[in-house]
Amino acid sequence: MEVQIRGRGIGVTDRFENYVDSKTDKVATLLPKAQTFEVRVSRLSDRSPQNGDRVEITVVGPGPVIRAESVGADKYSAFDIAYGRVLERIRRLKDRKQDRRGRGRTSLGEAASNDFGVVDLTPASLEVIESVATGSVPLVTENPSEEEYSPVVIRTKEFPAERLTTDEAVDQMELVGHDFFLFIEHESGRPSVVYRRKGWNYGVISLSDA
Repeated sequence: MEVQIRGRGIGVTDRFENYVDSKTDKVATLLPKAQTFEVRVSRLSDRSPQNGDRVEITVVGPGPVIRAESVGADKYSAFDIAYGRVLERIRRLKDRKQDRRGRGRTSLGEAASNDFGVVDLTPASLEVIESVATGSVPLVTENPSEEEYSPVVIRTKEFPAERLTTDEAVDQMELVGHDFFLFIEHESGRPSVVYRRKGWNYGVISLSDA
């Protein structure tokens, strides 16, 4: 597994490189087919409410990409937190795969067909769904000017649409550590989103033409 370390606005010392290298053995053991372990280190700007460093870790290999990031007082503490999140996401992925082999498990497709009554799911309110669908939530750019400054910052990103099954979308969500994941449902072709509830419970929201 190749290890790549990049710094943005901050120097990357040999000591830090050796520290990262010493931590990658566990990832290589859990994911023997992983190809790249990428670490990006950046210094937080003076305008940030926190002072310190940000570390972003990306593990690339066959299958879904695993990502995690964290902020710490220095790059070592930030790396340790992000690294712990990567390991947790890998373990959750393995636990889900083992859980699928068990008998008596209710699939997400079956749960959705019964309005998720078997998993005690409470759908999002109509107001929340409408606000997301209409884009009525105001956006603030990542680098607002002094006149536009707001303590609430919403980052926007755009990704190519992927056709996935619901189970595959849940796996992707767990690996990137988000609470939701947007995708195109493989069979219906509808824009959908899966989101995390307590434990192993998940919800699915799909858009229809009606």
